[in-house]
Amino acid sequence: MEIPSLEVLERELERIQDRDDCVRLLGNMVFFLLAAAAASVLVMLLWLPVLQINGTSMEDTLKSGDLVVAVNGSRYRAGDVIAFNYNSSILVKRVIALSGDWVDIDGDGNVYVNEKLLDEPYVSEKALGKCSIEFPCRVQAGRVFVLGDHRTVSIDSRSSAVGCVEKKDVMGEVLVRIWPLSKIGFIK
Repeated sequence: MEIPSLEVLERELERIQDRDDCVRLLGNMVFFLLAAAAASVLVMLLWLPVLQINGTSMEDTLKSGDLVVAVNGSRYRAGDVIAFNYNSSILVKRVIALSGDWVDIDGDGNVYVNEKLLDEPYVSEKALGKCSIEFPCRVQAGRVFVLGDHRTVSIDSRSSAVGCVEKKDVMGEVLVRIWPLSKIGFIK
């Protein structure tokens, strides 16, 4: 058996070191990609949930099948579209009134907050809808009064089953539609 030359041994050592460097680099890349993916999932779940709209309660603003992004926060204003947890489901509705406000809806579907008629350009057809609460009603502390934009079919704060939504149940404000691409943009 022939003993390899010093030059052959040095080349073999270099080849082994290069291979080890490649394995280390590949391992670092896999670790980095997994960490980035985990961070992205956490951000999406905790701060920027992506939701798919199901149903027609927010038409014409949002349609069934739309994908939207909600931004987690704690300050909501009248007119904001929010996502909230209700009976193991996520509902999307519009904030109409805040804690302490008085809400009244007449038989024609006109909504009054603190005795002022709301201007609701997002509602194409006003209706009293399915209502099982007495008006006028006052929004309790720590809650918001919500309505769907498609008032004839929406189950919302007019129903005693849903009622006023506790702020702790709000996932976030729905800010952007990301699907379909032809309708991508901010939610008004």
